[in-house]
Amino acid sequence: MLKDKIESNTPGILLYGITPPKINLSKEEAEEIANKQLERLKDSKFDGLVIYDLQDESNRNSSERTFEFICTIKPEIYHKEFLHSAYPAVIYKAVGNYDEAEFREFLQSSSSDTLSVFVGASSKQDKQKLALNDAYKLKNECGQGVTLGGICIPERHIKKGDEDLRVAGKSIKGCKFFITQAVYNIENAKRFIDDYANLGVKKVPIIFTFTPCGSSKTLEFMKWLGIAVPEYFEDRLFSSQNALESSVSLSLDMFEFLFKYAKAKGISVGANVESISTRKVEIEASINLLNGIQKIIEDEKELSYREIWQSASKMTE
Repeated sequence: MLKDKIESNTPGILLYGITPPKINLSKEEAEEIANKQLERLKDSKFDGLVIYDLQDESNRNSSERTFEFICTIKPEIYHKEFLHSAYPAVIYKAVGNYDEAEFREFLQSSSSDTLSVFVGASSKQDKQKLALNDAYKLKNECGQGVTLGGICIPERHIKKGDEDLRVAGKSIKGCKFFITQAVYNIENAKRFIDDYANLGVKKVPIIFTFTPCGSSKTLEFMKWLGIAVPEYFEDRLFSSQNALESSVSLSLDMFEFLFKYAKAKGISVGANVESISTRKVEIEASINLLNGIQKIIEDEKELSYREIWQSASKMTE
């Protein structure tokens, strides 16, 4: 189970990130989307879903938003009523969207196997109904059964040099795992791993997010969200005959490096594969990426078992 893997700090946790349908759709339209998502995933092996809770992030960036912001169905409702809890799920909660009573109700109605990531404001200018620290306090009061996760941003580590300390601090507040925003700059992620490994604190799983990108508009939106995309990556992406295939290939390379590099430093790394696009080809690419990462994880497990067996064989000779 996903919760067990998180609590035992198991490397290779694999998640698939989805956004609930827009709230202005009919129930029938939302059900159709949910059925399509489940159908796409039926042949894939992974540990659970990440279901996002969107917030309007316009204040974080003075540039015009690439895609219009529209509220979506609450992630816990989408998981239970539309996906029928088909997979374990990490429920994101943008805490500023809720007042204290609403958030308390979410916590009190959550089951003992609920996993949730609390997300704070995207900008200091945002008007919040509830602050992140207050959400943590409420969780301690009435949400003891919820397994709490946090956000990790490697780009912020490069700018401020303290993301490892932020992760350690949130761990003290109860976070058992962390999910990053989408990674396209491997140097940022590597530097975070180096500094986190050097901290004398109990380590928790770090789940890096990977997102296929096959169009300039998708890339523009990722940049708008604050995702660092190196120039060499962009050049390779759009100089190839198939940008989407190149994106998946590069993401597989990045995950394999981070997975093995972190393991050597005693850090358990996993992956969250998402598609922030509604384009069918990019959604299909995210499934290909999910399956590719799953194979890397399985191959590494098989290699580890073989090494253990060979070592045991030598001891008995």
